[in-house]
Amino acid sequence: MRIRSARTADVRAMRALVAPLADQRVLLQKEAVAYYESVADFVVAERNGEVIGCGAVHVLWEDLAEIRTLAVASSALGLGVGSQILTQLVERARALGVERLFCLTFETAFFARHGFTAIEGRAVEPEVYAELLRSYDEGVAEFLDLERVKPNTLGNTRMLRVL
Repeated sequence: MRIRSARTADVRAMRALVAPLADQRVLLQKEAVAYYESVADFVVAERNGEVIGCGAVHVLWEDLAEIRTLAVASSALGLGVGSQILTQLVERARALGVERLFCLTFETAFFARHGFTAIEGRAVEPEVYAELLRSYDEGVAEFLDLERVKPNTLGNTRMLRVL
């Protein structure tokens, strides 16, 4: 297995990985265009030419990024694929100069093993909060814990890791 940057040709496979998790309401299913627009944020895990996992790191602010859409094929669960993807995403975040990583997840034990801790309330200064409110990005709204995204985040835990 190898972890590599995603390519546009991987989008169908990434969406197929996410689909059963979206059906279970673990991840949100995004439109295909959203994957193409953010393909540069993604890495994929590939085994024998097949995409068996994916994940993205998306910059939210100068020192803050979000781990998004971390998904592993059911046939590859328990093999460390998710951990390897997350390790690669953390390295990408460091290379971008990010100091903090955010995630919104049901998989709290997994992320806790990788240094994330649950957060409540505002995790940024009031000036940054005011700037982030201007974003159209749903991940930013989830990070800010805005009321309008509560139906999508019900039961999820907001977690943060300092690099």
